[in-house]
Amino acid sequence: MNKNRALTMQDWFDLYSVSHQNPVNKRFHWLCVPLIYWIVVGMLASLPFPDEGRDWGLNWAVLVSVPAMLFYWRLSPPVASAMVTFTGVCLLAHELISSQMTTTWWFYTGLFVVLWILQFVGHHIEGKKPSFLKDIQFLLIGPAWLIGHIFRRFNIRY
Repeated sequence: MNKNRALTMQDWFDLYSVSHQNPVNKRFHWLCVPLIYWIVVGMLASLPFPDEGRDWGLNWAVLVSVPAMLFYWRLSPPVASAMVTFTGVCLLAHELISSQMTTTWWFYTGLFVVLWILQFVGHHIEGKKPSFLKDIQFLLIGPAWLIGHIFRRFNIRY
């Protein structure tokens, strides 16, 4: 790749795909990546936030998602739109879960640990290190990579 130009979404997907070829690792990613994303959104939404902001629907998950969505938007508006929608679904799921549990923190933490163990097992089977160990931005690419697969399946351009 030409180092003088910014990476495109496809460039990021191609780089991410290098360490995601094994079918077992891919299956783990299809299960774990969306759930880990949801858990991170839920954990951030669970953090204390000023009441004035909550009246406007703000929380830490919403605020942290803004730069993430801008990252996606710069690379691909269609993928960014899908990620905004998925983030909204994650926020709604958090609201549903938190209305049924007095504390979600331990639930999220336990699930987060189990899912990351599965991710590392998948990469052990793959025989390659997780991409984010090379570049932290790959933590954002993982969910988008799955969206990219869905888009390609339905011939949606990104």
